[in-house]
Amino acid sequence: PSILAVDDMPENLDVIKGILGDDYSVKAAINGTLALKIAKSLPISLILLDIMMPGMDGHEVCRLLKADPQTKHIPVIFVTTKGEETEEAKGFELGVVDYITKPVSPMILKARVATHLALFDQNQALESKVAKRTIELMQTRMEVVERLGRAAEYRDNETGRHVIRVGKYSKALAL
Repeated sequence: PSILAVDDMPENLDVIKGILGDDYSVKAAINGTLALKIAKSLPISLILLDIMMPGMDGHEVCRLLKADPQTKHIPVIFVTTKGEETEEAKGFELGVVDYITKPVSPMILKARVATHLALFDQNQALESKVAKRTIELMQTRMEVVERLGRAAEYRDNETGRHVIRVGKYSKALAL
């Protein structure tokens, strides 16, 4: 999985790369504008985002990520020195999945990243299964309607064809 680390301090990005680099492909961005560009152009599985950055802060970056259909599904974890409860609450309101305070503990960072990547993978798999099952249900419904039409046709040839004609006309009108 690819992780995007966003921080205006290169040494913080080096720390994150050092902790996660053996297990993940870690991309880095030194500002919010670059982070948005990378998130839209590369397949990113998770974003580690600092709040306090010059120009566009982490709150605004998160707001823009969650507003964009292309990036809204990417889990975001705030990694920041701001440890106040109000800051955490604001982050969760914006859609972050977790909040880690600096200085980061390697064990905590690794564990939370692994947990949220696993949840992300499970959600993707579940969405895929739901979409597949929905298609199957629609196909089953259509088969039931067609078979009912055929059953009516066996009783009376004209009635059965009438049901099929009405169905085709209804479809044409609906379209």
